[in-house]
Amino acid sequence: MIQELLTAAAAAGAVIVVYAGAAARVVKQYERGVVFRFGRLVDEVRQPGITMILPGVDRMHKVNMQIVTMPVPAQEGITRDNVTVRVDAVVYFKVVDAAEALVRVEDYKFAVSQMAQTSLRSIIGKSDLDDLLSNREQLNQGLELMLDSPAIGWGVQIDRVEIKDVSLPETMKRSMARQAEADRERRARLINADAELQASKKLAEAARQMEDTPSALQLRLLQTVMAVAAEKNSTLVLPIPVELLRFLERGGSEPSSPGKAATAPHVSPGPPPVPPILPTEAYLAGHAAAAEAIEDLTGSSVEPAPRDVEERG
Repeated sequence: MIQELLTAAAAAGAVIVVYAGAAARVVKQYERGVVFRFGRLVDEVRQPGITMILPGVDRMHKVNMQIVTMPVPAQEGITRDNVTVRVDAVVYFKVVDAAEALVRVEDYKFAVSQMAQTSLRSIIGKSDLDDLLSNREQLNQGLELMLDSPAIGWGVQIDRVEIKDVSLPETMKRSMARQAEADRERRARLINADAELQASKKLAEAARQMEDTPSALQLRLLQTVMAVAAEKNSTLVLPIPVELLRFLERGGSEPSSPGKAATAPHVSPGPPPVPPILPTEAYLAGHAAAAEAIEDLTGSSVEPAPRDVEERG
């Protein structure tokens, strides 16, 4: 009798252990358990830790509550200023209501991915190229709002959306490079012009200062000579005062007075003149032969000879 009781107790204990093992479930800290009993949702969402269900009756689905990082495939579109670009992004989201994420939508990850792709295409069509390149914060906020409004009904919260890369055509890259180069050249010319203006003002001020102090001009001239001599020792510099050149210019431009006789310029004596060389008989004979040959080739001259003219006269 006692043996039968012990056997029955052991059997009951084994059944209890098997039932507890089948009914016990462990929910991790970053998960939540959603239980369906005979296909109907149980209102209570199981929290992290050990929880019990009815074996064969209940089915529990674990939902990850961590932030999910989902890359959005590159989408090709045409911007508002008719530029073809390829833009890819990344979406950060998490589940805030485990029951809604399982009941409202079949696969919330796939739904968020498709919604992100369509929203990204819509943002590309509504934006300019400059906004995609430099004003990404507002575009990220716009994408987040476009994704967050339908995701709230799925029990999903969009944490952040970031545009990752913008791919441009090669022709557009070259055009932008030329534009940037032209802009830098324009700024360089403006800076040079401003520098020339400031230098001219300083030079004018220095000229007025030197005009009041003539010795300053001589000191500046000596400094220039020293600078040239330090760089190129083979260069010889002979400074000529500007006043001397002005004096010579005024002296050459003044007309002679009518009361004074103009003095003949002093001419330095040179070598004696060379007497002219008289033509020889051979030169005269060669000259006559050449004239006869030219007359044979071209014919007689139309003009009458001087002797005929004298006879007619």
